[in-house]
Amino acid sequence: MSLADEMFQASMDWSPLASTMYGLPGWDDKLEDLSVEGEQALRARIADILRRAGTSDEDPVTLAVIRHQGESIVTRIDARLIEHTVATGLSAPVNGLLMLASQLDMSQRLDKFARYIQQAGERVKNSDRRPLRRHLQAATTRLERFLAAPTQEWEGDFSTEIRSAIAGFRDVLTSIEDGRGDDRPGLCWLPDGEQNYLKLVRDNTTTSHTPDELHRLGLDLVASLREEYAEIGSRLWGTSDVPEIFHRLRTELLWNNEDEMIASAVEAIARSEAEAPKWFGRMPKVGCQVRAVDEAERETAGIAFYLPAPLDGSRPGTYWLNPLGATQRSRTLSEATAFHEAVPGHHYQLSIAAETDMHNIRRFAFIVAYLEGWGLYTERLADEMGLYSSDEQRLGMLGLDAMRAGRLVVDTGLHAFGWTRQQAVDYLRENTVMPEPEINAEIDRYIEMPGQALAYMVGRLEIQRLRAEAEEKLGDRFDVKAFHDLVVGSGAVPLPVLGDLVTAWTAASA
Repeated sequence: MSLADEMFQASMDWSPLASTMYGLPGWDDKLEDLSVEGEQALRARIADILRRAGTSDEDPVTLAVIRHQGESIVTRIDARLIEHTVATGLSAPVNGLLMLASQLDMSQRLDKFARYIQQAGERVKNSDRRPLRRHLQAATTRLERFLAAPTQEWEGDFSTEIRSAIAGFRDVLTSIEDGRGDDRPGLCWLPDGEQNYLKLVRDNTTTSHTPDELHRLGLDLVASLREEYAEIGSRLWGTSDVPEIFHRLRTELLWNNEDEMIASAVEAIARSEAEAPKWFGRMPKVGCQVRAVDEAERETAGIAFYLPAPLDGSRPGTYWLNPLGATQRSRTLSEATAFHEAVPGHHYQLSIAAETDMHNIRRFAFIVAYLEGWGLYTERLADEMGLYSSDEQRLGMLGLDAMRAGRLVVDTGLHAFGWTRQQAVDYLRENTVMPEPEINAEIDRYIEMPGQALAYMVGRLEIQRLRAEAEEKLGDRFDVKAFHDLVVGSGAVPLPVLGDLVTAWTAASA
């Protein structure tokens, strides 16, 4: 067995549900072992693989991915995030399991649900790292809503066992009386938090940037975006006053209903698919559908996310939209989000990589700076492609840019500089056009996923830099289709490795 095989098996043992998402056989009857003993056994196994990587004859790119995947899992195990992550999206073990249960075939692992949920409860109960009180309350409400609802089809013959375990997990959460307040939300308030955050920053960005450097970068980017707001605002509304533009975006351009939100995404993706052949030499074979998040999941699901198609093509890639609070949300964010999550964003990126003949460790690597950097890059690429239907939607593109730049400020503020939750909320309220429900959802996500929010803008800026450098060196010989095919066809790689690949491609194209 090759080193790549070993690391891929270890990474799927760490996240068996990922294998089911991709339609990879071998893990459909498994859930990860959340116990301390189980995690430490996996950590030791990965440490041994990493030790042997020093003398491996794997090709350099594959070896770099092996190292990143192993070091990433070790970082997350050491940070013990599981012990204070209970509420938000897929990152919270129990909430994530319930979110995916209705979307994936769980029939072979239903007998593992109770043990998994009980292990999650034991980790939270016995930890010196406490979740926020508001997250305990949110998770409890979500679990009680599940328990009060009729039995769902996916529960099968294990409904009684599963619901008993969920009730037990709820009881663990309600028994915690010393949850953290909103004045101490970041990792810096937890044991070893500063050290863990530095490692998570490195893991999520694949760079050596410090929290201070990223914080200052975010502040600079937010300031520079105000000039673009003023330019488009003058053209659209005859005003360059940024506060007025923000006010109008928050109050005037909202959805009338949920159906409008879904229809807009469908239309944007159709336009992008029609234009893509001019910008990509290779398109995915599998299609992309748009679905609304199930009502039961809307309170804790993200605003929008993408799940890839399985390898057997039994269902298309799926762009999930959360309609919660639709009439309070700006419709200007619709198109940019669709381009990021679906076409030509994550749907192209993940589907094309899965269709290559690379080793699975390359095809399915989880490297956030590359994955989200590409998603954010495609929001600006969509403007080059002429996909935005109006200046209103271009303002939405800027709105998402501001959010991602604001993430650099807020994530580091929370986890490195001791910001309160309210400080983070106030910063996004002042510097973005995000509506209040979205601001609160985003802040709670940053608190429970330390460092992840940094990856977007860091990755985007690096892809843009590499493209600009290649364009300058190649001049008329620069082929944007070939550049995009290289980036998405290489699979997820650390940003320094992507730089090496583009440099080699540029030299060969000269």
